[in-house]
Amino acid sequence: MMGRGGSYHVSRGASFAQILKKNMASAPGCSPCVPQPAPAFNSSTFDQAGNSSKNSSKPKHFPKELIDRYKRGETHAVSMLYQLSQVLQFQVEMKETVTTGGITGFYFAFCAVIDGVEYKTGMGTNKKEARAKAAQLALEELLPILENDGVLPDVPGNIPSTQSVVQTTVGPPPLPVKERVYPVPEAHPGRTVFATGYKVVALGTGNFNTKESLAPNGRVLHDSHAVVTARRSLMRYLYRHLLLFFSKNRSLEEKSVFQQDQSTKLLSLKSHITLHLYLNQLPKGAAQIPSHLRLNPLSISAWEVNNQIGLHVMIDGKVFSVFSSAFEQSVSRVVSMSASDKITQWQVLGFQGALLSHFIEPIYVSSILIGDESCSDTRGMEVAVNQRVDGITSKLPMYYCVYRPHISLVPSAMTTDPHSTQKSLSLNWTQGDVSLEVVDSLEGKIVEESPFKSGPALASRLCKVAMLSRFNLVAKEAQREELLAAVSYREAKMMSKPYQEAKSVLKSYLAMRGYGQWVEKPPISDHFTM
Repeated sequence: MMGRGGSYHVSRGASFAQILKKNMASAPGCSPCVPQPAPAFNSSTFDQAGNSSKNSSKPKHFPKELIDRYKRGETHAVSMLYQLSQVLQFQVEMKETVTTGGITGFYFAFCAVIDGVEYKTGMGTNKKEARAKAAQLALEELLPILENDGVLPDVPGNIPSTQSVVQTTVGPPPLPVKERVYPVPEAHPGRTVFATGYKVVALGTGNFNTKESLAPNGRVLHDSHAVVTARRSLMRYLYRHLLLFFSKNRSLEEKSVFQQDQSTKLLSLKSHITLHLYLNQLPKGAAQIPSHLRLNPLSISAWEVNNQIGLHVMIDGKVFSVFSSAFEQSVSRVVSMSASDKITQWQVLGFQGALLSHFIEPIYVSSILIGDESCSDTRGMEVAVNQRVDGITSKLPMYYCVYRPHISLVPSAMTTDPHSTQKSLSLNWTQGDVSLEVVDSLEGKIVEESPFKSGPALASRLCKVAMLSRFNLVAKEAQREELLAAVSYREAKMMSKPYQEAKSVLKSYLAMRGYGQWVEKPPISDHFTM
């Protein structure tokens, strides 16, 4: 884990745990470190490296042009709230609630929650309209105070903000022409070099798929495995910084982690920011291969190699090779690719996914840190993430490549309890969130006791509908009318042509090399609109 300008120390102590505890916001009833409703969870965390600015108090002043742009109708109300939250460093969430009394007909209802305080309820015939109305009502109360006094009123029970933009970045080169290897400082055997200035920006735990059949409404989380949850939490973080970049306000744009390539108009992470992935368990699938196996799927021991090094799927919390007869008998259940295979995919296609690829270049992690005390070497991860896709870069479209992360063993951030009775729960958090969200993995929805709840429907803030809503908001701010014309979630994804081409090349390449066929979820789960 290295960032420019940082100071380094060699340690086998709980360095990552200290980083995690430092960056998790304390909320009423929540521990400042990783919450533990289910200590046996497999957890994944993204952290961002750089030289962070140390601002401990809320700034009192803000650029007046923000209000002027909003009043001229150039800024959406929801975007305005999030932009103000960046300038004044308060927490904001749009919370689904219930309609007020005396209202007839079917309406959606939302309210803005600012530093734990709920503002007036906004209603609409759809969720987008209700969110906008709620944001407008909150701004009607906030803006007169800001215009008169230039400060945000203090409210009881303020929760300290953890949102602090890092002034350093890392990403793939603009025009990758060969496979990339991330340089790391020399480390001594059994010890890992850590750098100061790292922030946790996204976190996820979990170990199951939903037991429900695939839903066509986009409001059910079908895959709540830790690394998937962490990656979707990271996507929320990226959407927030896209809104900063497209705010048309220089001070907010400077706080964004993105910069623009003037020739392609795509955004990339600023050159001094790096992303790192921490896992508290060795990923299931090919990363757990026995040490005696070698990477040669077409050798005389092809059956054993294919089962171990090939693609794997997760069903009901268990892992199966795609060549397994047990997998063939489970085709009626919800199936997802293993964590090892997902990470392999993201290190080729990027962690941003199809929708974000409309705005940004592929984003890769520079290092993968494994805090599994039972793991003695990283050979399986090297094989799964790097060696299986050797030679694919020349076949990929522009900007895509094999980005080789540095893989190392690190101390565990927290111990796990194999006897936990809450293994079906999944947690998610993104930097800037007021509270954690707790999801029942088997149901694919938020539990009633979750600190954060989006509304009575209990749809997760990580669900596809929520992602499409953020995508449309960014598309509007970026004035990308062709993206707003997409009639469904699937159409918006398929419009990202280079990403879809790279995805097709990856799947064909893995199959050609004997690792098996990538298992896709039925497209019915993507055929929904807002």
